[in-house]
Amino acid sequence: MKRILTTVALAAALTAGGGWLLTQQRGSGPEMALPGAASAQTAEAGDAAAEAIAIPDMVMGNADAPVEIIEYASFTCPHCARFSEEVLPKIKADYIDTGKAKLVFREVYFDKYGMWASMIARCGGEQRFFGIADMMFETQGDWARQSSEAGIADGLRKIGLMAGVGKDKLEACLNDGAQLRALVEWYQENATRDEITATPSFIIDGKPYSNMAYDDFAKVLDEHFDAAQ
Repeated sequence: MKRILTTVALAAALTAGGGWLLTQQRGSGPEMALPGAASAQTAEAGDAAAEAIAIPDMVMGNADAPVEIIEYASFTCPHCARFSEEVLPKIKADYIDTGKAKLVFREVYFDKYGMWASMIARCGGEQRFFGIADMMFETQGDWARQSSEAGIADGLRKIGLMAGVGKDKLEACLNDGAQLRALVEWYQENATRDEITATPSFIIDGKPYSNMAYDDFAKVLDEHFDAAQ
C-alpha cells in the first residue's frame, strides 16, 4: 500500500512551476517529447482555464445501481494493479454486471508518471477509459520500470495507441496544461474530503474501507446491498 502525496506537497510543486511533478523532458532519437505541460502551469491564463474544466467521474456499471463503490487508485501503485487483476474482475462479474453495484474510479497521484497515465486513460473518453486502465495495470511492470522518463512516456503512448486513440490526440492530451492542473485540483479536493492517505482505498456508500481480499469485499458489498433493499 502506497502513501499518497499530501495536498501541501502537490500545491508546492505546482506553485514552484511544476518542479519534479511537471518537468518537461525531451527524449532523443525516435522517442517523442515528454508532456510539455510545465510552462502552461505557470501561466495565469492556464490557472483560469483549469478552474473552468469539470473533471468527470469514470463510472463502471449502471449509474442507478443501489451500491456505490468509489475506488481511489494510482496507475503506478503495485497494490492497485493487483486489485485490478485479481479482485476487480470478480466484483465486476458478481456485483457490477448484475446491477447490484457501480464502481467510480478516482485517480490518485504519487508522481508525474501516474499523472501522465491518467491523462492518457482519460484521453480515450469514458468508453475507452476502463479498457485503457486495465491495460496500464496489466503492463505496469513494463512501462513503469523503464530506465528513463522518455521510455515511460513512450510506453504509455503505446498503450493509448493500442486502445485506438490517435497519435495527434494523445499528444494534445499530454500537453494540455489546463487539464493537468484541473486534474490535480480535482484529486486534492477528493482526497482531502474523503481523507484518503493510501491506495487502493475505497468508499462504499459513504463508508471508508481499506484494500481487501475478494471474500471480505463480497461480504461488505452484500451488507450494503441488503441495506439498500
